[in-house]
Amino acid sequence: MNRRLAFLHSNLDAARKTAARLRTIHGEYSPEQADIIVVLGGDGFMLRALHQYSHLRKPFYGMKHGTVGFLLNQYDEEDLQTRLEHAEAVTLHPLTMTAVDVHGKQHKAQAINEVSLWRQSNQAAHLRIKVNDVVRVTQLVADGILLSTAAGSTAYNLSVRGPILPLGTDALALTPISPFRPRRWNGAILPGLARVEVEVLDAEKRPVSATADAHEVRDVLSVSMRLTTTTEYTLLFDPDHSLEERILQEQFL
Repeated sequence: MNRRLAFLHSNLDAARKTAARLRTIHGEYSPEQADIIVVLGGDGFMLRALHQYSHLRKPFYGMKHGTVGFLLNQYDEEDLQTRLEHAEAVTLHPLTMTAVDVHGKQHKAQAINEVSLWRQSNQAAHLRIKVNDVVRVTQLVADGILLSTAAGSTAYNLSVRGPILPLGTDALALTPISPFRPRRWNGAILPGLARVEVEVLDAEKRPVSATADAHEVRDVLSVSMRLTTTTEYTLLFDPDHSLEERILQEQFL
């Protein structure tokens, strides 16, 4: 049975042309009408699509039409309906970030990959880190820190030498960014349901921003992060190109 497909494309000309061609073949449906949402672009565009249409609770199938395609399948227009029929589903849970800025305003956002805190000036950030209400690092002097899901552990987390987490692992990666003190602390692997709180010390002199995927909040005083198991994102992958296999491969590169 052919499924109704909605095609979303990035601003790349090649992605736009591919979407037009596929709509001619498979029909044109909105994300609300479709059974599956097909995303043509890179990882950044896939993340934006997931955030924008997560309320529809539809599965997403990505094809690479960008510079990075970790969350996407290889581009191939042939037998698309057959590929979708045999695709394997992966369920992802996001992190919820609650940030309070220097004006006392609260901001909430979700992250599929990671929540990161980053210094806004030439001054290193001074951060106090709590896990489940227990202070674990009294003062981290660094460019910042990030908390990553398993799905996001091969993204920004990996680039700052954080650990790769196998998909399905009940864990999160807490990784410092260019740490100066304490020099021997390289981060931690935390239980999936851990609550992480970061307090910005001397926020006026050493301003810090917090970003949940692409949603940024500047001049934060504190940030609380935890996995949200009640929210789900479903991604579809070709059997020979699964997300779990790619996460495994990254550990041998």
